[in-house]
Amino acid sequence: MTAQNSLTITDNRTGRTYEIPIEMGTIDASHLRQIRASDDDFGLMSYDPAFKNTASCRSAITELNGERGILRHRGYAIEALAENCSFLEVAYLVLNGELPTQSELDQWVTDVANHTLIHKNVARHIEGFQHDAHPMGIFVSSVAALSTFYPDAKNVFDAECRKLQILRLIAKTPTIAAFAHRHSQGMTFAYPDNDLAYVGNFLNMMFKMTELKYKPNPVFERALNVLFICHADHEQNCSTTSMRVIASSQADPYCALSGAAAALYGPLHGGANEAVVRMLQEIGTVDNIPSFLASVKRGERRLMGFGHRVYRAYDPRAKIIKRCFDEVFTVTGRSPLLDVAVELERIALQEDYFISRQLYPNVDFYSGLIYKAMNFPMTIFPVLFAIPRTVGWLAHWQELLLDKEQKISRPRQVYVGVGPRPFVPRSERG
Repeated sequence: MTAQNSLTITDNRTGRTYEIPIEMGTIDASHLRQIRASDDDFGLMSYDPAFKNTASCRSAITELNGERGILRHRGYAIEALAENCSFLEVAYLVLNGELPTQSELDQWVTDVANHTLIHKNVARHIEGFQHDAHPMGIFVSSVAALSTFYPDAKNVFDAECRKLQILRLIAKTPTIAAFAHRHSQGMTFAYPDNDLAYVGNFLNMMFKMTELKYKPNPVFERALNVLFICHADHEQNCSTTSMRVIASSQADPYCALSGAAAALYGPLHGGANEAVVRMLQEIGTVDNIPSFLASVKRGERRLMGFGHRVYRAYDPRAKIIKRCFDEVFTVTGRSPLLDVAVELERIALQEDYFISRQLYPNVDFYSGLIYKAMNFPMTIFPVLFAIPRTVGWLAHWQELLLDKEQKISRPRQVYVGVGPRPFVPRSERG
């Protein structure tokens, strides 16, 4: 009798029938290996380019339901976290599974602050780049370089050692990011001020000029805090998967995180909000929107910032970020690009062409506009993504190391090259 929670497969090549258990809505891919056409057959594999329908792990960190537009960290809705928490409070939750008590949060904030400085040789490393080097390239390289300063990080199965590396990375990534920016601008470095909160300190290192004590604009600090929370983790995306794959070889977290950041560097991932701003600049004015959308429908252009690999509803992070608009633009003045963005969204959400394709605004559509209004150059946009995502990457790094089901990542392939052929001596070729 067939079990209810199972899948029955009949192999029409052989006529044999197989029963495969279903657990948590999945089948164990290794069970397919028993399905063979002959004794020397390797066994059946699933073919899934880009992992569109493959679960590579069990994770307790982030729940994402793209059909319903739901994003939760450790069970807490992203909307509640963005409204009520500081970024470091959410970081604690993502890493440890529970929101901190006041005393736990105070200690966590202090511990992070104690690691914000970077070694003077890391600063020199940053200074060695060309003045026009992309900040993300400097960031990726400098994070990897930290591996050589902290060789103890290779003890990945030592819990206290892992905790120390997590503190170091969360504390130092904003410093590296700000130093990369200031180097690209020909400015001297502004060192951390641990009297400031995490986000305010980052603004200090980015924008401090000649004042003795930098005071971050509270509206900007609040907006950036919300943006950081919205980017803290997003389940098994390209960069997080890269982090897990590298970590599966038991590489230290600096090298693994550098690889994750390199994946984020790509324009289809961390560079998407920059692409949105450039698209809005290309459109220019509200009057040009109809002709632009017509070209999108003809397949001549892409509508950047709309649609998502996972979401089939409105990205909940986009709704949160959109609420930051009024406060930020009250300080900076209303950008003409904002009018273009608002009208573009209004039209796209009313037309059947976009609705039928489930093209709703995602987190990138509005975040770039806010960054630009706050005077961040577009080259720093992917770095602004990497700083908060460091938390999610590290949470997944630790989860993978403690998961006994995980081994070194080694996917299979379907070979489509030429078959066996005799070797031809060089003198006889051609």
